[in-house]
Amino acid sequence: MFKISAKGEKVIVRLFLIGSLAYFMFPGVYFPITQVLDRGRVSQKQAHPEEAIPEEEKGMGGMSYAEISVPPLNPSQAVRNAALIPGFSEPAAAFTEAQKAALVTPEQGVPEPVEYSKPHVLISAAYKIEQGDIIGSLAIKFGLNQDTLISFNNIKNTRGLQIGQMLKVPNQDGILYTVKKGDTLSALADRFEVDQSAIMTVNEFFSDTLKPDTSLFIPGARLSEVDLQEINGDLFSWPLKGHITSLYGYRSNPFNPKDSMRQFHSGIDIAAVAGTPVKAAQSGRVSTVSYDASFGNYVVISHHSGYRTLYAHMSVTRVKAGALVAAGQRIGDVGSTGRSTGPHLHFTVYKNGVTVNPYNFLK
Repeated sequence: MFKISAKGEKVIVRLFLIGSLAYFMFPGVYFPITQVLDRGRVSQKQAHPEEAIPEEEKGMGGMSYAEISVPPLNPSQAVRNAALIPGFSEPAAAFTEAQKAALVTPEQGVPEPVEYSKPHVLISAAYKIEQGDIIGSLAIKFGLNQDTLISFNNIKNTRGLQIGQMLKVPNQDGILYTVKKGDTLSALADRFEVDQSAIMTVNEFFSDTLKPDTSLFIPGARLSEVDLQEINGDLFSWPLKGHITSLYGYRSNPFNPKDSMRQFHSGIDIAAVAGTPVKAAQSGRVSTVSYDASFGNYVVISHHSGYRTLYAHMSVTRVKAGALVAAGQRIGDVGSTGRSTGPHLHFTVYKNGVTVNPYNFLK
């Protein structure tokens, strides 16, 4: 009878310990190999359980591969597992063309489940504005778009938010819309690119009949870019760098301080060194270039959405009426022409023919 020396016994014990340790530390290597290489034998055993499995096809401890409880693989799992096998450079080659086509690449991504964006009945919570809150940080805090908070609270100027002011925070993104005469649910759904059923669900409608002047929440809808810029005060760039010497609104007579009658100032005055370039606050078309006893040399530029800007008291104008100008393009130089107390730019913003406070629209 063959005898093993004491040294040989130690070697065998060490090999057994190393093998056992490797098996329990790296089970993910063993099982993928049995799944990928012996899947055919597993299927065969399941199809013909009465057939005996040859001794050479049995695995560890005399257990056949078919008797090992292994969950079925899908193509993407098999690719990940096969990658663990040394030398397995093309794991996808083990699959059919249909399985290869079903594999998802990182570039494609996986669409989110419909339930994630499913509309819900509209509810809202109250929030009191604290020091340091701005509309952008509040939108991040509540996981909503700025459009949603602005529209839902009818905010006309986000710079006017006050500490202690109460906001309504809805449970989903969307905007409030005031129903007009002739509006229909189907037309509004097409306009805002949402499902009609979603509008009905959110607003708890049981009929598609709309009443004029009522508020309707349109889930997922956004404000127009212009409206958002206007409300956030990001519509116009500053026409020059300087310091404001007079704000928009009523003020004392700058030419006669003793005059008790306050006068309405239709823009803001920005003081600067004579000759400083004056730039277009937004792209548009030059509608007027002229001289006025009050404004001196001035330029008027027409913009989109009913806006116009006026630049007055310039020493020289550098554009002609009818010309297209880009935002930031030089249109003149700071001066003190017309009725002026010194070198500065008078800057006025009109919305649909009426003056508005320029400071609320400058970014």
